[in-house]
Amino acid sequence: MPPLSRRLYVQRVLDLYRRVPGTSGHLRRSDRRLAGELHDRGVTLEIVHAALLLAVTRRTFRSATAPPLAPIATLHYIQPLIDELIAEPPEPGYLGHIRQKLATVAPDLVAAVDHQLP
Repeated sequence: MPPLSRRLYVQRVLDLYRRVPGTSGHLRRSDRRLAGELHDRGVTLEIVHAALLLAVTRRTFRSATAPPLAPIATLHYIQPLIDELIAEPPEPGYLGHIRQKLATVAPDLVAAVDHQLP
């Protein structure tokens, strides 16, 4: 399959981000810029999707005694997770496990793997 154009890649990244529960619901220019930079770096949509899944997992399944978290205000929130996944890819099956855990918490994001990614 040919690589996505930069414009389409940015659109898909921002669409994935919009599916994340706990975001502020606003897209910023810096979000669009970061999505373009991710395209330029060759970061796959699969990595972006995995980073978003990890972010939701870590926010959702944390200690019940921890203070509430503020909404995710920017796509930059997942930049460290993208770097983490590139440096050390998860064990086989781990992302499938996360998808199962998030099926009721973030169904739109989980389903995006089938409908959104090339």
